[in-house]
Amino acid sequence: MEKVNEKKKNIRKNNIIQLLLVLVVIILVNIISGYVFTRVDLTSEKRYSLAPATKKVVKHLDDVMFFKVYLSGDLPPAFQRLANETREMLDEFRAYSKFVQFQFVDLSSITDEKDRTLAYRSLAEKGLQPTTLRVNKKGQSSQLVIFPGAIVTYRGHEFPVQLLSGSSRGEDPEKMLNNSVQALEYNLASAMSVLTRIIKPRVAILEGQGELSEMETFDLEHSLTQFYNVDRVSINHKINSLTIRVKMDSLHDKLANKYKALIIAKPSKPFDEKDKFLIDQFIMRGGKTLWLIDPVYTPWDSLEKYNSTMGVANDINLEDMLYNYGARLNSNLVLDMNSMPIPLKTGQIGNQPQFTFFRWFYFPLLTPTINHPVVHGLNAIKSEFISTIDTVEAPGIKKQVILTSSPYSYTVNAPVLVELEMLREQPDERMFTKGPFPVAVLLEGEFTSAYLFRIPPELSENKGFEFQKKSKPNKMIIIADGDIVRNQFNIKQGYPLPMGYDQWTQETFGNRDFILNAMNFLTDESGLITVRSRELKMRLLDMKKVESEGLFWKLLNLILPVLLVLVFAIVRFRIRRMKFARKPT
Repeated sequence: MEKVNEKKKNIRKNNIIQLLLVLVVIILVNIISGYVFTRVDLTSEKRYSLAPATKKVVKHLDDVMFFKVYLSGDLPPAFQRLANETREMLDEFRAYSKFVQFQFVDLSSITDEKDRTLAYRSLAEKGLQPTTLRVNKKGQSSQLVIFPGAIVTYRGHEFPVQLLSGSSRGEDPEKMLNNSVQALEYNLASAMSVLTRIIKPRVAILEGQGELSEMETFDLEHSLTQFYNVDRVSINHKINSLTIRVKMDSLHDKLANKYKALIIAKPSKPFDEKDKFLIDQFIMRGGKTLWLIDPVYTPWDSLEKYNSTMGVANDINLEDMLYNYGARLNSNLVLDMNSMPIPLKTGQIGNQPQFTFFRWFYFPLLTPTINHPVVHGLNAIKSEFISTIDTVEAPGIKKQVILTSSPYSYTVNAPVLVELEMLREQPDERMFTKGPFPVAVLLEGEFTSAYLFRIPPELSENKGFEFQKKSKPNKMIIIADGDIVRNQFNIKQGYPLPMGYDQWTQETFGNRDFILNAMNFLTDESGLITVRSRELKMRLLDMKKVESEGLFWKLLNLILPVLLVLVFAIVRFRIRRMKFARKPT
C-alpha cells in the first residue's frame, strides 16, 4: 500500500513539475515575442506571407494610412470571398505597421436614394468603377450596384484602388475572382508606394514624328499621372530635350536624363539620325523606353470609305536601331481567329441603319499566357493591325516574349490588300494553324550604342556632349502595334473614352493595365512589380461531385467525427478498467 501511495505522490509531483515548465515556457515565449517579431505561413504557396518589397513599403510608414473598402453588406459569395481576402491582407499589413487602419463600408445601408446616388457619383469621380450584379432573393430578381474597390488616404491625399480585375463579358467569374485575389497585394501595396512617394518620377511621351495626338492618348496620359509627372516632348535635334546638365561639385558637371522613361506611340514619319542618336544616348544613360510601333501602315479611314485599303510597310527609319538592341519588327499583319468583332452595316429599316457584328481577324485579342509581372492575370488586350517581332542576336541582352497571338493565327506580308468583303466569306480554318506569333518583347541587359562607330558630326564635335558607348543594366519593351494605347471617342459627343474600352461591344479590355504594368516594370526600382507574378492555387469544389455525392460526404463529415470520439472513449475506458482492476501484489 505504501508503494502505491509513493507512486501516486511521484506522479503528482511530476505533473506539477510539467505544469510549471509549461508555464515558464509560455512566459518566456511571450517575453521573447515582445522583442522579436515573426510569423509562420504553413501554406504551400505562402499565401499569407508578404513579399519583401511589400514589407519594406509597409514598415516605412510614419503616419496613418487609412483604407476605406467598399465591400461589405449582403454580398454574393464570390464578392464576399474577395472582401474576406482583402480584410486578411489588410490584417497582414497591420501586423507589420501600427499606422495601417481600415474600414469596410456597406453602400446598400444608405436608405435614402438621393444620398446613395451622391455616394455613387462621388466614388466614380474618385476613380472607382461600379459593377452591377443581378441578385435572386426569394424568387425575386433585383439589381445590386457595388463598387469593388477602396479609397486609400494618406496625409490628405487619396488614391483609388480597383479590387476587381477584369470586366469583359464572357470571362470565367472564378478565374476573374482568383486573378483579383492574386493582384490584391500588389494593388494595395502599389497604392501605398504612390502615396508615400515624395517625388513622382518624370516620364515623357514623344512628339514630332507623327505619333498619336494628345487627344488619342488622353487616357494614357491621364492614367500615367497617378504614378508619374508626364511631359510631351519633341526632340527636334535639341540635346537638352531629353537631358539636363547636373553639377557634381563646384568644378565638375555631367549630362543626365531628364526623364525616367520615354514612350514612343505609333510614329508615322521617319526619324532623322540626329534625333535617333539622342534617343540612343538617352537609353545609354539608363533611360527606359516603351516602343509602340506599327511596322505596317493600314489606314482605317480608307477601309471605312472604300471598303478596302492597302497595308504597306511603314518606313520610319528605326529598323537598324531596334535590330542593334535585339529585335526586328516584321512588315506583316497577323490574322487571328481570336479577334475583335466590328459592326458592319447589313441593312436599313426606315431611316435606321442595321448593323451586324462580324469577327475581324485583323484585330487580334491578345490573351496573356506567360507568367511575367507585366502580363500576369490580365484581361485580354485588344489590338489593331498588329505585326510580329523576331528577336535577334545582341551580346549581353536577354530577350523575353511577353505577348503572342493565339495558336489559331497566320500572317500576311505587306503590301497586302485589306478588304471588308472578307467578313462575308466563310474563313478557311486550315489557314489559322500557324500561330502563336510574338507581338511584344522585353529586352534586358547592357545595350551597346547603335552609333558606336557613326556619331553624327554635329554632335561628335560638340564638346558639351559626352558620348556613351554602352549602357548600364537597362530594359525596354517593344510592341508591334501603336493602337494598343489609343483611346476611342464617343460617337455622339466626341469625348475620349478609357483606354481599352470598345464602345461597339461595350467591353473593357486589359490595355490600360498592360501599359501601366509595363511602365511600372520599366521604372520600378523597389521590386514591387514582381509581386504581380505570384500565383495562388484555386481550391474549388467539383460541382458535379457536389451534386452526385454531396449527401454522402455531408453525412460522413457529420457522423464520422462522433464515431471516432465514441470509439476512442470506449477503448480508453477499457484500458483504464483493465489497468486499475488488477489487485496490487
